[in-house]
Amino acid sequence: MNTGFGPVSAGSGRGGATGDLATQLSELARDLRRQPDVDSTLTGIVHAALSLIPAATAASVSLVRARRRVESRAASGELPRIIDALQTETGQGPCLDAVFKQRIVRVPNVRDDPRWPDLAQRAWDAGARSMLSFQLSVDRDNLGALNLYGSEVGEFGEECEQVGLLVAAHAAIALADAQEISNLTAALVNRDVIGQAKGILMERHKLTAHEAFLVLSSASTTTNTRLIEVAEQLAARGDLAVRHRQGRQPPPAHP
Repeated sequence: MNTGFGPVSAGSGRGGATGDLATQLSELARDLRRQPDVDSTLTGIVHAALSLIPAATAASVSLVRARRRVESRAASGELPRIIDALQTETGQGPCLDAVFKQRIVRVPNVRDDPRWPDLAQRAWDAGARSMLSFQLSVDRDNLGALNLYGSEVGEFGEECEQVGLLVAAHAAIALADAQEISNLTAALVNRDVIGQAKGILMERHKLTAHEAFLVLSSASTTTNTRLIEVAEQLAARGDLAVRHRQGRQPPPAHP
């Protein structure tokens, strides 16, 4: 996705750089809200960060999963993927600290930073020189982190932090909205599929709606498979070989 943004300065004063930044941040907000799904939103965030934040040459987003696990997404190149993998392996690093501990984590020199002894040298050897990570949060809901990489030591200063905070704020709102829409869409789809599967069982085996749901739940438990996957199998293939634990056993799905 081409954001159409160019590097700007966060300097003060009327018009000029500040006006340009405000305009481009407004464009960023509108552009992110137009994205059709979470993946497109993440890609837009990374592209905008690289365009708007001075000295950033690579970027990625770390997403929080199940409130503890972190997943690397939308990496702009190989370096962010490698560093994200190293942080997952070692359980330490600026991205993880930004996700769970601090609003901003600046790393002027990756190799000499004592905060992550198991990571520093390996990240340096992989090509990381300086880093800057921003927490992505909305209403105390911690979504993840925006991670930036510089090509040289000491690339990120106060200006980068100022612009980065603004980009991160817009990114967090857009990401929260995209995730909410995705969850609602998935819930509607799941409800439709489960309803379809219940209907098949009700018609084919003369079950009540409650009995049909118990059959699906029993199949889910017996096979250690998510309920939606059981429903999808039944809707697609028309078979469900599982005993109804709370009532009569349905006859075979196929005559």
